[in-house]
Amino acid sequence: MSSLELTLVYLLAAVLGVVAFRSMRLPPMLGYLVVGAIVGPHALGVDQEPEAMRHLGEFGVVFLMFVIGLEFNLPKLRAMRTHVFGLGLLQVVLTLAVITAGSLFLAALAPGLWRMEWQTALALAGAAAMSSTAIVVKLLSDRLELESEHGKRVMGVLLFQDLAVVPLLVLIPALGSPPEDLARSLLLAAGKATLVIALLLSGGQRVMRWWLTLVARRRSEELFILNLLFVTLGLAWLTELAGLSLALGAFIAGMLISETEYKHQVETDIRPFHDVLLGLFFITIGMLLDWRLVLQRWELVLLLLVLPVAFKLVLVTVLARAFGASMGVSLRTGLYLAQAGEFGFVLLTLATEQGVLPRALMNPVLAAMVLSMLATPFIVMYANRIVMKLVASEWMLQSLQMTQIARKSINTNRHVIICGYGRCGQNLARLLERENIPSIALDLDPDRVRQAAAAGDSVEFGDAARLPALVAAGLARASAVVVTYLDVAGAMKVLAQVRAHAPQVPVIVRTQDDHDLEKLRTAGATEVVPEALEGSLMLASHALALVGVPMRRVIRLVQDQRDARYSLLRGYFHGADDDTADEIGQARLSTLSLPAGVACLGQPLDALGLQALGVRVVSLRRAGARALAPEPASRLSEGDVLVLSGTPEALAAAEEALLR
Repeated sequence: MSSLELTLVYLLAAVLGVVAFRSMRLPPMLGYLVVGAIVGPHALGVDQEPEAMRHLGEFGVVFLMFVIGLEFNLPKLRAMRTHVFGLGLLQVVLTLAVITAGSLFLAALAPGLWRMEWQTALALAGAAAMSSTAIVVKLLSDRLELESEHGKRVMGVLLFQDLAVVPLLVLIPALGSPPEDLARSLLLAAGKATLVIALLLSGGQRVMRWWLTLVARRRSEELFILNLLFVTLGLAWLTELAGLSLALGAFIAGMLISETEYKHQVETDIRPFHDVLLGLFFITIGMLLDWRLVLQRWELVLLLLVLPVAFKLVLVTVLARAFGASMGVSLRTGLYLAQAGEFGFVLLTLATEQGVLPRALMNPVLAAMVLSMLATPFIVMYANRIVMKLVASEWMLQSLQMTQIARKSINTNRHVIICGYGRCGQNLARLLERENIPSIALDLDPDRVRQAAAAGDSVEFGDAARLPALVAAGLARASAVVVTYLDVAGAMKVLAQVRAHAPQVPVIVRTQDDHDLEKLRTAGATEVVPEALEGSLMLASHALALVGVPMRRVIRLVQDQRDARYSLLRGYFHGADDDTADEIGQARLSTLSLPAGVACLGQPLDALGLQALGVRVVSLRRAGARALAPEPASRLSEGDVLVLSGTPEALAAAEEALLR
């Protein structure tokens, strides 16, 4: 098979794998692993010599470490120091110590089944200490749990694991040295790493800022991207030249750029290379998996799957509890971090290449790690049920939380439920308060909730995507629900709950742009407000005013644009000060109450012929109840109040027809 044909097969397999796993709402990384196992030399045998592919995959690790270095900053570490240098440090150190000692004990106990030196045991322990940042962060983000109590602890541990990879990348190659040279190799590697890092970090930031500024002044996007590739791969080459790993140099490159003003631009530009090459890396990892050996040694695979996962689950749970978390939060943290991680594959591959890990042991360990990662989405999916069953106090804590929310909302009626209490949610709450409209906000950031509640705001800790929290907040009695955060997946969950249990309550959703407009409307959003549109309207209004357009004309132009975009704002109720030349012939709103005896009673809206008159029914208020979204099949009754939109002439004709 030619190189082009082989490339096309890989691309087709990768596309199909990612599509399949995306459709199952699973991380695409798992799709890459499965694809590699299928097309590799041990299954279909599409590529019998995957060395070229493996070299490309190494660049994926380089860019992964670059992105990790880019996200590394001292303020972030300082803010999370307890979780990072407390919980994270102890998790990594204790995992290294216990698994190394356990492996050596097992080797002494059953030398026929498990034979290894302490170097191999330490390398395996380093791989086992890692958890999957890519999978867990994706799941936390999708479930809106990044700011939850267990989410913060999980992120702290993952951050320290990412940092711990750096010394392990230096240590493992040194472990492959002959026993008589081992101490010298370790000291030499540590000295080289210290010297290279010190040289790069001492003056590297100033040089990097100067160089990036020089390139950015050329105002060439392709030049900037080429420069990023050059810097990343150049520093990776320098560290490899010093006898260290490629990944270490890429990590340092990311750290140097993270302290410059170009960090966010770099993140955007490097992301496509990072994602594609990292996908290739996981495909090459899947290729290493020999399913025949796995089936032959399934007992060992099962042992390597169950023991490390169970140990990490227990260890993280105990450590989180020791650092003051509740039992429920501790167990959730352990469940989220029990699996193997992508850096475990990096360390495993490095240990095999350096001769530290025997190739006969590589496949069972690799299979156990892949299986643990495949199981992670399902463990996370059922984490709440597991915690509720195993932790007796968790049900009581959640009940108390719901009771606290219900107590706050019990005396409110026709209030607004605000999902998310960030800057947007707080501004909305203040405007509602000014108009004497009650509201209750739900937020998952405990610090924000505590500070806002202490200031007297009506906000409670709760997940708005979960039905119990919405019901406790008085969903059935609410006049509206407003989703203020930009996460579309979270908004879809809120819409699903409201549509299933309180379809009469309108929901307003905030988004960044119009990309998911139809999806949100189909899911039940009454209105979708994109920030990009509102920003452009305000920008246009200021520009028009500055160039001399009369303010009344500016307001009218902006209103026309909003009328064309938002169905709820289309038109306005006519007032005495609206009889100006600009207002004549403009669409407006009008209300019409249907008395007894008119001919239209009992007829559906679509049979009235209002559209032919140029009139649209905005809402229908029935018997003094809330306004409902008009449906074509809705039949009119005595006392109904119609809100109509149209020009004055069209509204007059519609009123005459309806009251006939």
